[in-house]
Amino acid sequence: MGVYLVSVTAQDWSQPGEDGYGDVAAALDTELERRGLPPYEPRQAARRAPGWFEEKVGPSMDGFVALCGTLLTDAEVSALLDWSVLVPFALEEEIVLPVGTAYSGEETAVAGAPRVLALAERLAAAIGLPVDAIPADGNLALSLWFLEGGAERTAQVRPGTWAEDRDAAFYVALYLRAARYSLRYGCPMTYS
Repeated sequence: MGVYLVSVTAQDWSQPGEDGYGDVAAALDTELERRGLPPYEPRQAARRAPGWFEEKVGPSMDGFVALCGTLLTDAEVSALLDWSVLVPFALEEEIVLPVGTAYSGEETAVAGAPRVLALAERLAAAIGLPVDAIPADGNLALSLWFLEGGAERTAQVRPGTWAEDRDAAFYVALYLRAARYSLRYGCPMTYS
């Protein structure tokens, strides 16, 4: 059990009701139209993704939140952390929809992956995260890399600030990887 950050398939995005995100999708399209923007259509590439994205959100976020507070403005921290759905296109600001999901309560906050990616890349650079050593694909690959010794082995040969607080490093890597996955496969991300 627990909370997972997961990708949403095109089919689940358009399906209404408890098993899908159709209500969120419809509300987002209405808001995008109100702002003079085109509706969001999940790319078919999301169906061709190798598996799906799923990472368990488990470690303490205290060090990560402190890191964000040190390196980012309050608005940037909010842009990075205060979303419940991440979409694979740019948004000037977070969009709050009057539709709830299982983990968002009565409203759903939608953020654009390009902005989240830029912020995560800044954090990764600041702590010297060895991005090339972190698994890029694979279900739970990042969680397992941190839990089963991959991070520890990498820290022995590539020490740095990132290795001093591995829980914080996990979240930097998580947001970085989630935003990249969303953009690469054209799919939304959410908590489940």
